[in-house]
Amino acid sequence: MKKKVITSAFSNLYTDQRIEKVCRTLYEAGYQVELIGNDWKGAEHMERPYPFSRIHLDSKSLKTAYFEFNWKLYRQLKKKADQNTILHANDLDALLPNYLIAKKLNIPLVFDSHEIFSEMPAIQGKMSQKIWRYLEKKVIPNLKFMITASGSYAKWFREKYGIDPVVIQNAPKKVDFTMEIPENNPKILLYQGAINPFRGIDKAILAMHHLEGVIFKIAGDGPRKKEYEDLVSKEKLHHKIQFLGKLKPDDLRKITVTADVGMSIEENGGESYLYSLPNKVLDCIQSRVPLILSSLPEMQNIKSRFDIGEIIKDHKPENIAAAVQKILDKGRKNYQAELEKASKTFCWENEEIKLLNVFEKASE
Repeated sequence: MKKKVITSAFSNLYTDQRIEKVCRTLYEAGYQVELIGNDWKGAEHMERPYPFSRIHLDSKSLKTAYFEFNWKLYRQLKKKADQNTILHANDLDALLPNYLIAKKLNIPLVFDSHEIFSEMPAIQGKMSQKIWRYLEKKVIPNLKFMITASGSYAKWFREKYGIDPVVIQNAPKKVDFTMEIPENNPKILLYQGAINPFRGIDKAILAMHHLEGVIFKIAGDGPRKKEYEDLVSKEKLHHKIQFLGKLKPDDLRKITVTADVGMSIEENGGESYLYSLPNKVLDCIQSRVPLILSSLPEMQNIKSRFDIGEIIKDHKPENIAAAVQKILDKGRKNYQAELEKASKTFCWENEEIKLLNVFEKASE
């Protein structure tokens, strides 16, 4: 009988594709999976083949929500975990209660760092950054099992804390691509993901002044949405830009495959962004959609191996437009052979082998 895995995250779980894929892989491999999230910012209806729950949070601010979640998660784990349990903490904001219970019961803990949490743009220069860095420094060097989402993240943790995480990229499942590539008119440039700062969205909006016969679709939601909608109004670009809102993963995939060009032009908003491999890059590869990319290390690495799009010269709107135009002039069909090769490398089927290996070691 395989062990019980209690997976926890400061998340409402609904759109977190990495957690969903990890839990499903473990469940299908015979582990007794239980997932714990929270209802911060909603608790949409969700169906999973394994049990899940969301901790209710009364907090009104994110700062107090973190404290409340960690305290309530500690109590839940204390009730649910036993000697037959592997704890699985996602990101630094769920790590402390897992670490304390793992030590108390002397049971294994697998830590999955989706990003470099202490270096995220939202907390830079704030008191909270000092707290997260302190927690990182105290806990991470003592961990036995750690996974993370990019090779650059793994190198950062290795150099900073002397731990060697296993790289498990957040790649989608392999898709056998048989559809006819649509002849769109106008052509479609697609951004998918959170509408946060440092994603290059505002610069891409301004780039639309330099593109004709192209519509820019923005799929997602986030703190900068209103600001970017106002920018579209100010620039009188309503006819060229559509905000699609937050979509379920299945609905998003249906949109992704219709695009002529995807984009992942993150700016260097600190080390968490600098070393990231955004999900949208791997999603577009599986949908066989070429991308404009920024020259961050992980994207440079993919582009050097597979010709899946164009690297932007910089974030000036005219240079973003030039990269989009280059892909449109070449045509989506002419990127298909390289996208096909990349899709065989960047797929969940390759990543889950490494994931199961980590949990097998944790089970010993």
